Amino acid sequence: MKFTWSLLLSAALLGTASAAPITITVLHTDDLHGHLEPTKIGEGMYGGYARQTTLMKKYAAEDTNPLILSGGDTFQGTLFYNVYKGLADVLFMNYQGYQAMAVGNHEFDDGPAALAKFVDKATFPVLATNIDVSAEPLLKDRIKPYAILNVGGEKVGVIGAVTPDLPLISSPGDNVKMLDVMKSIQASADAIKAQGINKVFLVSHLGYTLEQEVAKTVSGLDVIVGGHSHTLLGTFDNKDFPASEGPYPTVVNNPDGNKTLLVAAWEWGKVLGRIQVKFDDAGAVQSWEGNPIPVSADVPEDDTAKRMVATLTVPIASLRQQVVGNAPKGLNGSREVVRKRESGMANVLADAALAAGQTAGAQLALVNGGGVRASIDAGPITFDEAITVQPFGNSLSLLDLTGAQIRAALEHGVATWSENKGQFLHVSKGMSYTFDLSKPAGSRVTAVTLNGQPLDDAKTYKVATNNFTAGGGDGFTMFKGAPRLDTGKLDVDILVDYLKAHPDLTAEPEGRIVVENEPK
Repeated sequence: MKFTWSLLLSAALLGTASAAPITITVLHTDDLHGHLEPTKIGEGMYGGYARQTTLMKKYAAEDTNPLILSGGDTFQGTLFYNVYKGLADVLFMNYQGYQAMAVGNHEFDDGPAALAKFVDKATFPVLATNIDVSAEPLLKDRIKPYAILNVGGEKVGVIGAVTPDLPLISSPGDNVKMLDVMKSIQASADAIKAQGINKVFLVSHLGYTLEQEVAKTVSGLDVIVGGHSHTLLGTFDNKDFPASEGPYPTVVNNPDGNKTLLVAAWEWGKVLGRIQVKFDDAGAVQSWEGNPIPVSADVPEDDTAKRMVATLTVPIASLRQQVVGNAPKGLNGSREVVRKRESGMANVLADAALAAGQTAGAQLALVNGGGVRASIDAGPITFDEAITVQPFGNSLSLLDLTGAQIRAALEHGVATWSENKGQFLHVSKGMSYTFDLSKPAGSRVTAVTLNGQPLDDAKTYKVATNNFTAGGGDGFTMFKGAPRLDTGKLDVDILVDYLKAHPDLTAEPEGRIVVENEPK
């Protein structure tokens, strides 16, 4: 009996909970990006906070020991963000019962002040272990490296992490310092374990690739709730969804000899992540079951959340009509032009992408013709018109490409010229290329120059393009595996910023793309 009581006393002093096995259900989202309203994908409408709330409340009530987590990037992406700077989103997150959130890079887009206001309204901790905010008065003591939560009567640790690229792709300011990501996460995991807590979660805004490396490197992590890379994991029988990028969960052997489960929930609230994890009495992952749940149109809307969205929508209508620029002669972005030859609208989009990427070293930009969705009429340009030109919500990526890879991409762009496909490439100011339609596909590009010099096949260039093209969309397989930086800057915001910087914008073909031997 003395031995038994001594064990119980030791457990109490260390702060450990029961040694019995426990099942925890993780409900999670990431990369919501201000999408209060549903989004059209294929033939269906998905997401929206009113439907998400219904599912969140249903599973939180029904499932064993729910733990509601976010992988970050609640900020930026719709007009709701432009108006409310994240304060609309935090209302819903509080209402849905989130228990912890990772800081995403977009949470810094309007500097520390907007993030501080969000954190002050949040009823849950906002976490990042790999940044030092001690010198930033607006964030000091507001952003913590980790939190200890009570789930089912047991203490669990939740650590946060944000992409190391934060200073390059957002605006944290000079007072926010980056820390080594692996060492920081390990230090927090060790600190949690030292308190006798043997179940540790990571809410991560690092992206799927780096998260797998973290799982292999850092000891003591049981579940990683991912974000940043907008990764769809799992199995779906849904024609509207793209192909999954991996299993849900992705299982990684960690340095302890145990399993780390990596989960993610795509983007914009289109799915709700849900995984039930059974831990053994030592706190190790024993078994699991789950898959993301589509937030589809057949999910009923939560009445309170629906009314909240309706109220918050009122100021958006006027913002859509806000004038963001002027095009005295209009900008031609018609489909039959942008998929075959140079156009004023496409030139503007390429120049805007280059301007947005130059702080991170971009030297040129490529824009696929399929990404140019409309023209702009002569006269004032409204925000709504900008959205019509760039409706996809794509974001800016930077690729390190050799001249040979760029040349291969241009060849691919003109290979199906007669078929009017979206892979036709436009280029930013200072770059030009010539292609000869009398030659066979694959050997049509006869000249490529950048700033007056021939493109060097052996040299590496930093290229700005959208994340769809960077990821191999439209058949650009030569980009896959190239060193890549995803900035998260949205295409419509990039265009609007460029329009505001060039208030009377005139853009017409100027010889960037030369077509030779065009069939009559």
